[in-house]
Amino acid sequence: MDPTRKNFATNGSGTIRDVFQRTYAYQDARLARATGSYPFFMPISESDATEVVVDGRRFIMLGSNNYLGLTHHPEVVEAARRAVDRYGTSCTGSRLLNGTLDLHVELEARLARFVGKEAALVFSTGYQSNLAVLSCLVGRGDVVLRDRENHASIVDGCTLAFGQTLAYRHNAMSDLERILMKLSPGQGRLVATDGVFSMEGDIVDLPGLVAVASAHGARVMIDDAHALGVLGPGGRGTAAHFGLTDRVDLIMASFSKSLASVGGFVAGEAQVLEYVRHRARPFIFSASIPPSAAAAALKALEVLEAEPWRVSALWRNATYMREQLASLGYVIGATQSPIVPIVTGDVTTTFRLWRALFDEGIFVNAAIPPAVSGHRCLLRTSYMATHQKEHLDRALAAFQRVREKVGVASS
Repeated sequence: MDPTRKNFATNGSGTIRDVFQRTYAYQDARLARATGSYPFFMPISESDATEVVVDGRRFIMLGSNNYLGLTHHPEVVEAARRAVDRYGTSCTGSRLLNGTLDLHVELEARLARFVGKEAALVFSTGYQSNLAVLSCLVGRGDVVLRDRENHASIVDGCTLAFGQTLAYRHNAMSDLERILMKLSPGQGRLVATDGVFSMEGDIVDLPGLVAVASAHGARVMIDDAHALGVLGPGGRGTAAHFGLTDRVDLIMASFSKSLASVGGFVAGEAQVLEYVRHRARPFIFSASIPPSAAAAALKALEVLEAEPWRVSALWRNATYMREQLASLGYVIGATQSPIVPIVTGDVTTTFRLWRALFDEGIFVNAAIPPAVSGHRCLLRTSYMATHQKEHLDRALAAFQRVREKVGVASS
C-alpha cells in the first residue's frame, strides 16, 4: 500500500508517527535483487540431500545442516509416514494439555540416555528450546552470561529472561572469569554457550569454561545444535567430546541438523526439567512437535546409533574440504568442524562470490549482519557424511575458478 494514501490521526503535537514507516524505507533486499545477487529464500523444488534443484537446475548442496545425510534415509522417511497414518498430521494442542504423545515420551527417554542425562524435554523447535529454558530459569536477581558469538536463540532467550544478561568475549574464559568475579554471592548465575559455533565452526573451550564456572558457582548450559551427531563418541556432543558430561548441567540440541527433522530438546536433572515443563511459557503455550517430526527424529537417533560410520564419513569429508579450501587460498578462520566458512569481509564481496558459485552450480549460504559482525561477512559451507568425493572435487574446481574472478582475499 502506498503510505501516502494512509491517513493518520493527529494530536496536539502533530501527525502521529507510523510504525510501518521503517518498512517503507527498507530497500536493501530490492537493491540486491536488482543486481542479481540476492542469495536468500531460494525455492528448492527437489532434493536428494547432496544435490538440489532450483529453477530447473541441479546444484551441489553445500549449505545444509543435514550433517549425517539422514533426511532421505528410507527408515527415517518410513517412520514419518507411519506416524502420520497412526496419529494424523498434528497434535492440535500444547504438550501441557492434549498434545503429548507416547512418541514424545519415548523420544525424551532415548535422548536423555544418548547424551548421558537423567531426563529430557522435547520442544517444537530448537529456537524455542533456548527461549523456554533461559526465560524460565533466569529470574530477577540472576545473571546469564553468554558468549558474544552465540546463536540468536540464546541471545533472544536471554532477552526474555527477567535476570541480567552479560556477554563475554568469544571463547575467552579469562573474560568470563573477570565478569563472574564482579558478581555478588546473592546473584544466581548461568553460563550459556554454543558447543560448535554455527557461523565460523569453532568449538567452545569447554574444559576452560567448566573450570571457571565451577570456581564461581555458575551452572552451565551447552547449545549442541551443531554438535549432536557431529562431536564426541558416537556423535553424543560437545560434553562427551571433552569427557565432561557430568560437569555440564544442561545440554540443548535441535532436530533440524543431524536428526533429520524439526524440533529440539534440553536434557539435564529431572527436577529442573519438571520445573521448566510447568513454568516455561514458550513451552506451555506452543503446539507440540507433530507426530511425523517426532517419529523421524526418533528413527534418526536409532540410525545414528546403528550406523556410526556416518560420523566418521562426515569428519573425513569435512577435513578434506578444510584442507583443500585453505590450499586454494581461501580464509577459513578457526573452524574445527564440518562448518567451513569462507571469510569475505564485506557484504558486496560476499554477494559477488555467492553469485559466482551459484552460476557454477554450487549452493552455499551467505552470512551477513546480523548473523555475523559487519567486518566478518562470510559464505558458510557445511558438509555431509553422504557427500561423495566427486561432489567435493566438483565444488573445489568451482571454488578455484571463481576465486581470482571475484577477487577474494587470500589467506
